[in-house]
Amino acid sequence: MPIDPSTLSWWNLLPQHIDPTIFTVFGIPLRWYGVGYLLAFWTVWVVMKRTLRAEKDTFSEEQLERIFVWTIVGLLIGARLGYALFYNAGFFLAHPLQIVFPTTNGHFAGIAGMSFHGGTIGAAVGSILCGRVHKIDWRKYYSYLCYAIPLGYTWGRLGNFMNGELYGRPTDSPIGMLFPADPSQLLRHPSQLYEAFGEGLLVFGIMTLLRRKVPATKILMGPLFVGLYGVVRFFVEFFREPDAHIGLGWMNLSRGQFLCVCMVVAALLWGAAEIRRDRRLRAAAGK
Repeated sequence: MPIDPSTLSWWNLLPQHIDPTIFTVFGIPLRWYGVGYLLAFWTVWVVMKRTLRAEKDTFSEEQLERIFVWTIVGLLIGARLGYALFYNAGFFLAHPLQIVFPTTNGHFAGIAGMSFHGGTIGAAVGSILCGRVHKIDWRKYYSYLCYAIPLGYTWGRLGNFMNGELYGRPTDSPIGMLFPADPSQLLRHPSQLYEAFGEGLLVFGIMTLLRRKVPATKILMGPLFVGLYGVVRFFVEFFREPDAHIGLGWMNLSRGQFLCVCMVVAALLWGAAEIRRDRRLRAAAGK
């Protein structure tokens, strides 16, 4: 049964005091989630640029800027299409306009449904296409991009928290929160914060340590990010509420967990391919 708010602490009630909309202009709401995306792009760009300068690589900032734009475009398209296809295909196939112009009661509601897995695929397609069109080494680019992504990603999950969406499963622990959008009005895990820390800050910290202490791992930043993200997200999903229209599947695993398993497998295959490629290049160079 719903909990009496008067018995809860300020922490439990924190989401109740957060307005997901910063302000509205001409009927279009500016949400914290959208600001989170902008901060994420800015953070990734700054980290890549500073890392490139610090390591004095031959990869130019002009190349970095050009391929980064393609990556963002691919990410946004992939994230939205991924959400539509992975999580609510039936609805969006019947209402395709809702993918690009979601409405509620005839009014634009803002785009909130984005899939990280879909965004990853879209970003990969965009950057690889750019690399081939403009003759840019997209593998070297990934050494910088995938290293910076976790820190930028943190903003996205904080945006989810500010929106009061993608909250966790019910809990009796003191860490639980009461989210306004939850019809059951039960205390739930703030899984958005778990993801911001685990998939964002923790993964970035591990990759920073490896990049600085084991220089050979620079060529593996892409596979490392995909694999570490997949592992951490898999475990965080045990605290996150599954999508109501999907629920849990085989062995009580969520759709996100199945996608994470695919990510880990892809990371292992990608990493093995990068190691073989590096060995071939070194052998050809006589090193």
